[in-house]
Amino acid sequence: MNEQPAVYLPDNEPYLGRDSVFHFDQIILGCLERNAVVAPYTHRIVQSALQRAACKLIPQGINIALAIRELVRQGYLFPALVLMRPLIERTATISYLINDEQAASAWERGDWKGSKGPGLSKMLEEMAGAADVSAAKFVCRTFHEIDHADPGASKWNLVSPGEAGLGYAVSKVLDNPELCDFICYQSYCYLIVLTAAMGSCFPDALQTE
Repeated sequence: MNEQPAVYLPDNEPYLGRDSVFHFDQIILGCLERNAVVAPYTHRIVQSALQRAACKLIPQGINIALAIRELVRQGYLFPALVLMRPLIERTATISYLINDEQAASAWERGDWKGSKGPGLSKMLEEMAGAADVSAAKFVCRTFHEIDHADPGASKWNLVSPGEAGLGYAVSKVLDNPELCDFICYQSYCYLIVLTAAMGSCFPDALQTE
């Protein structure tokens, strides 16, 4: 009987070799390289409200993306899904502020609490250039469902343990490549936006990159 390791390493992780994992890893490297240039620069300038927001939101987003990647490595796909919404919210927020820099001061004061903010769906529409309102609503609905214990969230950790029929995973899921791809490609896309946001907020830092 082959026992699965308690902790997976980069050379034996369960979804190693999938295109989605490879592309996610590539954008992580690019994002961290850009952050290594931008982060020291932020300590040498007098920051605008937008730049102060970027200094908070972008590192948080990167940190969450790295946590998602490690959860995928260990086979914890449902917790990785749960972290998707906070990643999306930070990405959508900084993108919205870049498009409406006057809103950065309101965000900084905390004036977006409750119903005062634009809402995730509106921010996603802005981020996509209002190209597909239905897609923005789908993203909001899907990840709200996952994060807020709605009944529909149960389908995301549904597994088939064999003759016992269907059940709900309480631990690692090592045989659901489609879910792995969904998580990695989604995270990949939002991390691309965060990487671009660094350039938008701190263009002078990247002139010699």
